[in-house]
Amino acid sequence: MEPLTLLVVATVIVVLVFDYTNGFQDASNVIATPIASRALTPIQAVIIVAVFEFLGPLLAGTAVANTIGRFVDFSGVDALLSVTIIACGLSGAIFWNLITWYFGITTSSSHGLVGGMVGAVIVGVGADHVVWGFSQLAHGEVTGVTKVLIWLVLSPIIGFWVGFAIHRLMFRLLGGAKPNVNHFFKRIQIITAAGLAFSHGANDAQKSMGVITLVLLSGGFISEFSVPFWVVLSCAIAITLGILSGGWRIVRTIGFGIIKVRPIHAFNAQLTAASVIFSASMVGAPVSTTHVVTSSLMGIGASERPKAVRWSKAKEIVTTWILTIPGAGTVSALTYLLVSLFMEPR
Repeated sequence: MEPLTLLVVATVIVVLVFDYTNGFQDASNVIATPIASRALTPIQAVIIVAVFEFLGPLLAGTAVANTIGRFVDFSGVDALLSVTIIACGLSGAIFWNLITWYFGITTSSSHGLVGGMVGAVIVGVGADHVVWGFSQLAHGEVTGVTKVLIWLVLSPIIGFWVGFAIHRLMFRLLGGAKPNVNHFFKRIQIITAAGLAFSHGANDAQKSMGVITLVLLSGGFISEFSVPFWVVLSCAIAITLGILSGGWRIVRTIGFGIIKVRPIHAFNAQLTAASVIFSASMVGAPVSTTHVVTSSLMGIGASERPKAVRWSKAKEIVTTWILTIPGAGTVSALTYLLVSLFMEPR
């Protein structure tokens, strides 16, 4: 097998590993609220979420994949070097997923992927091969890293205020309701948890699809940026396996660390997050499920009683968000520098 072919195969496997780690890192975001509110047992939650997580990437198109696969540009760069840079870029994202999962810290796989890819590209071939999108923004076109970052910043803000508004509205509609209304909110979470899982799969698995397609294009295995079906299927399987195998450490942070989650809180959080994430997927905007779920819980808590929100935990989460891009970028840059020591000059 030729070196380039071998590297492409290895890099595709690395992307699928990232997709898997994305699944078990983000499992907590999807299953935490139905478990914390006692609507579903852990086994029930995982089974429901896994089924709809698998369906999301299969049925939701490839708009997000197109965005992710086009924020770096390897025009004029040797194919072997291009694929090497992508593989090194993924190392930062995978490292960040693993280290934050180990310590039970909520983080964004999306931020990790962006930071990792940008860090490796800058060190490997220079910042001019990153599609920053600043100049296009002046002409009203949102593209490249700018598009990714705008949505990563806006999505938690939107999640907070949508959660705030939905919870306020729900309280007004249920002002005279009896306590047994909680039974309704427990049962209906089967639907909202499934919807959140579908939207998560539709958005997050597409990020890996975009990177694999970029690898195939850079290696000369496809002639244009178009996601093959086998890539869609592989990413759907990898992220679903991740969902089935991880996330328990972070469930405590999401489900119990921000507010005391009752059935109505869980329902409103799932409804908010599913709506925001799925809407973003339809316009090709990569967002962080971690950010949206966490911020929606903050908004829900703030709308009910600001003191109910454990703001110290919220501050810890936000600090991690800020550190993710430079952290993952640094790891991927160092990985490339290490790998380059063993590469032949070209």
